[in-house]
Amino acid sequence: MTDNYCVIMGGGIGSRFWPFSRESYPKQFLDMFGVGRSLLQMTFDRFSKIIPVENIYIVTNKIYAPLVRTQLPELDERQILLEPTRRNTAPCIAYASYHIKARNPNANIVVAPSDHLILKEDIFLKDIKRGLDFVKQNKALVTLGVKPSRPETAYGYIQSDEETIGDFIKVKTFTEKPNAELAQVFYESGEFFWNSGLFLWNVSSIVDAFDRFLPDITARFNLGLEKFNTPDEKTFIDENFAYCPNISIDYGIMEKADNVYMLGVDFGWADLGTWGSLYDIAPKDEDANALLKSRVMTYDSHENLIALGDKNKLAVIHGLNGYIVADSGNVLLICKREDEDRIKQFVADAQLNFGKEFN
Repeated sequence: MTDNYCVIMGGGIGSRFWPFSRESYPKQFLDMFGVGRSLLQMTFDRFSKIIPVENIYIVTNKIYAPLVRTQLPELDERQILLEPTRRNTAPCIAYASYHIKARNPNANIVVAPSDHLILKEDIFLKDIKRGLDFVKQNKALVTLGVKPSRPETAYGYIQSDEETIGDFIKVKTFTEKPNAELAQVFYESGEFFWNSGLFLWNVSSIVDAFDRFLPDITARFNLGLEKFNTPDEKTFIDENFAYCPNISIDYGIMEKADNVYMLGVDFGWADLGTWGSLYDIAPKDEDANALLKSRVMTYDSHENLIALGDKNKLAVIHGLNGYIVADSGNVLLICKREDEDRIKQFVADAQLNFGKEFN
């Protein structure tokens, strides 16, 4: 039996992709590219080429359990780890780590979000295998750093150090999403990489890190240590998960640990976190309009992203420049691309003024 495992985090709401992504059916379950597979399914397909299907786990909110079962019928019930409430990535990863450790204390784990695009899959899989081999031999927490192609403000950054172990570089600092001026400095320095949000480690290394930096989580999980990977696990998680702090793995552990290493990668990565990120990678017409799976006629319109949920609908756009036009279900969104960070506000206001049906 292989010691390699994969954890796919699939519990987010994806509110920045509203109105396509809704709380009841968030973006990881959507077929964003019209290929017949959702982002979650594409992530699963990718890892199943190098990780045995029985060693792949999905961590998601319990309200999405039916969606996961429908989209990934290959998985056994025990491979779908259900969070009773949202507590960010650190408790999510701790839960999966304890579950896997109870099954295999020698496990090497790759942790991945469910909403990333990988264009060069062969290179990606080789890098993942290199990372799994590295964490098997070294007590290190590894992240994959993407060489920036532009001064991007939507991504976090990793600063590399001079110390290396083979191709793996010691991490000096993590930085949250910078402003435009700082992003330019990072881009020009050559020392900074985009934080891909992909992590690799041996299960003992990450549990030790939780013990050291987030003891509130391990103290809670240690109460039911013998229940993990048993029929009693679900009840224990339902009763205890909400007591975990709401904190990200980056802030809670990666920014504090002294054994963090980075592998610099170039496999055509994109974090599909926003309409803007989708616009950047989408094919465009001669006027730089991205028309996603949609019947659209444009006139004197440039640099728009247009997405229609109803494939039988036709949109006629005249004189529009630099906008997001997204029509799905009972909501039509028309928003300047440069102001898309206000979408979360729009969602909250829609729910407040018109009810949860628009959330």
